[in-house]
Amino acid sequence: MILDRLGDLSAYAPLHPGIAAAAEWLRGRDLSALPPGRQEIDGERLYANVDPGQGRGRQGARLEAHRKYIDIQIAVVGTDVIGWKCLDECRFRFVGYDAGKDVELPDDAPEAWFELAPGTCAIFFPRDAHAPLAGHGALRKVIVKVREEW
Repeated sequence: MILDRLGDLSAYAPLHPGIAAAAEWLRGRDLSALPPGRQEIDGERLYANVDPGQGRGRQGARLEAHRKYIDIQIAVVGTDVIGWKCLDECRFRFVGYDAGKDVELPDDAPEAWFELAPGTCAIFFPRDAHAPLAGHGALRKVIVKVREEW
């Protein structure tokens, strides 16, 4: 997991070509003007979801993990609180892996919590279980999905 300013996302381009492509797509784009829903970038390899919603608090947030995609989560409006735990450390599986939705829901508690303020981004790799929307109030986030197998 990486937490940084959105403006510094390109520093992580050497980690994966999809991160470089995401940084290029995001550069100079007004994220607050994007309509809700899926934003096509490069087919199934790279796309974004614009997600307006409400924080659920720490008790309402559930860990999730993905095997096919890297998540780049960006706070646009409101501060999200996100929990994290290494997937390898998760012992309890609430729901096994759903390949169609690319999601697994560990039933463990997050090991750490952090704030994702507007202008910041978090990169979650397939080994990172994360519990988004643990803040309170209105949120608007952009989640860029980067296919692990580029």
